Amino acid sequence: MEENIVLEKLGAFGLTRQEANIYLCLFRQGEQNGYEVAKYTGISRSNVYSGLSALTDKGAAYLIEGNSSKYMAVPIEEFCENKIRSLNTEKAYLIEHMPTANKKEIGYITISGSQNIWDKMICMTKEAEKRIYVSASIKVIEKLKDELAAVISRGIKLVIITDDEMKDLAQLEGSIWYNGSEKEKNIRLIIDSEYALAGELTGGKEDTCLYTGQKNFITVFKENLRNEIELIQIQGGEINE
Repeated sequence: MEENIVLEKLGAFGLTRQEANIYLCLFRQGEQNGYEVAKYTGISRSNVYSGLSALTDKGAAYLIEGNSSKYMAVPIEEFCENKIRSLNTEKAYLIEHMPTANKKEIGYITISGSQNIWDKMICMTKEAEKRIYVSASIKVIEKLKDELAAVISRGIKLVIITDDEMKDLAQLEGSIWYNGSEKEKNIRLIIDSEYALAGELTGGKEDTCLYTGQKNFITVFKENLRNEIELIQIQGGEINE
């Protein structure tokens, strides 16, 4: 199971499943020629040689010249850092040279999958300029604590509605904190009174959230959060600032 996860993560750095298997073989066994890799992995020799060639092109393996050409894996940290550095260069180019987009009011967008939802929440917190309201379980808040702490450091108002105290509340000192009812898998997030995200987050691919910039929805959404805060205050829920 763990090996499957490693192979999947290598795929995130541009390797096919077969290339990832060959890379893992080189990483474990050290210098090997195509015949040895084929014997160890069970992949046909023709596919092994094409895979080794692809790995060298992608910066994941070195070719060692000799009587019998051998290959060795590029250290994993070096390979990953090189890929990230290259992607950052490509990112900078794209940001600078992309054509101007026609700005329109964002409609109702469905975001599916736990990781995609987390990515969207992180992007929303980074894009906030004035204020953030977030209603979610303490587990979600703790997972977002670094991003939320960065929000506070930028002088942005942060209001948190959750169902328990963090173990290290000091990290989010400066936020307004309301302890209310059990949140379970429900999350709600508003930034700058302009964009909202609402839905369920359990950690699975079936998770879905609605993301929108529709003013009418935002107004109703904000009123709902205000009502929740007022109810917490009436019931004597704790408030930390």
